[in-house]
Amino acid sequence: MAAGVGLRKVSIPSAVEIAERLAAGALSAREVADSCLERIGARDGEVRAFAHLDPAQVRAEADALDRHRKAGRPIGPLHGVPVAVKDIIDTATYPTENGSPLDAGRRPRQDATLVARLRAAGALVIGKTVTTEFAYYRPGPTRNPHNLAHTPGGSSQGSAAAVGDGMVPLAIGSQTAGSVIRPASFCGVVGYKPTYGMVSLAGVLSICEPLDTAGVFATTVEDAALVGTVLAGYDAADPRTRPVARADLLAAARSEPPAAPRLAIVRGPTWDAAEPDLVGLIDEIAEALGDEADAVDLPAPYDDAFALQQRLMKVGFARHLTRYLERGADAVSELMRAAIAEGAAVTAVDYLAARDMQTALAVGLDRVFDRYDAILTPAAPGEAPAGIEATGSPVFNALWTFVGTPAITLPLATGSTGLPIGLQLVGRPGEDGRLLRTARWLQRRLAEA
Repeated sequence: MAAGVGLRKVSIPSAVEIAERLAAGALSAREVADSCLERIGARDGEVRAFAHLDPAQVRAEADALDRHRKAGRPIGPLHGVPVAVKDIIDTATYPTENGSPLDAGRRPRQDATLVARLRAAGALVIGKTVTTEFAYYRPGPTRNPHNLAHTPGGSSQGSAAAVGDGMVPLAIGSQTAGSVIRPASFCGVVGYKPTYGMVSLAGVLSICEPLDTAGVFATTVEDAALVGTVLAGYDAADPRTRPVARADLLAAARSEPPAAPRLAIVRGPTWDAAEPDLVGLIDEIAEALGDEADAVDLPAPYDDAFALQQRLMKVGFARHLTRYLERGADAVSELMRAAIAEGAAVTAVDYLAARDMQTALAVGLDRVFDRYDAILTPAAPGEAPAGIEATGSPVFNALWTFVGTPAITLPLATGSTGLPIGLQLVGRPGEDGRLLRTARWLQRRLAEA
């Protein structure tokens, strides 16, 4: 690797390892919970990843999980594994405040579907993580765990920072533009955004139905696959999901490709935003992969994807968040008020045109995925920007969110100032297992190189 760029290594236990030791009785849920709480207590005063945390409740739930296992009852694949949850996702045991003072103290009556699935799998929901205001741009107090003077990204900033600092092995976020893939890159963790509609969002704050997607932060690809398997599946409460068989993503991720995968390196229409470290990293990886990767240029219609994604998203703001202006406009940021107004001004014709292009661009990528196993592309412009007043640009994420592809951030490098840089792998919609398998292959391939 070039000067200032080196492969990052995972330094905290993986969720898969923790789950296996818990299932074998070599570790108790209480021991794991106490370890996480100790780390949170030591670091969260500076990092400020958590919005809501009740240590006594966490310990009580961990003890209950231990009693359940010791009684010989069946346990789930995440039994006793701590998971933090973004504070736009409803939880019956914690407030869900959506990053806004207008929802201060809001207590949902029941868990979101995805939280219910985590609990059914035995996970310990350890607390709620900081989100930007309504999962948009105005940041909360969270800082990058690798350098407190830098942003952790957004909007799932607390989830990314909590995993990046080793406070928890797993966290759940969401993405409407780049809110999983980008902060995962900035915080040096794996960030996995499943295929659109694979995970139910019933009980999650709606931002924009054609774009919203749940996501996972983890330390390894296998961990992300484990949680993805738990979260996926049909939910009658969310019409975006479909009644199809649930894939075993962990088994797929662990499997060996039948042949060496081929990657399309797509710099994309926003390549001008790439910083020098990122440019160098892409060039080095292209050289290391040799004949296993080709540079691929997308045709001109893809140049408009970022603007189209922003159009849909802001219409979603106008539809779902105007009620907050009616409750107390002064408590809503100027940036959000402007975005709501912009969305309200979009005509029906322009909105439907954007929806038509969403379908057209998604179908157009079939020609790439017919030839390549995955697309390799930036996850963010470079290292996390200095300051916490902004969360960095989603320009390298919006296209893939717009067309609904699964995507994963791999924490492959550090930049010239020592902060993480991740790269993004993108797969064909519905082929999440293949994407995760390719991601593990790529990590091994680059380590060998």
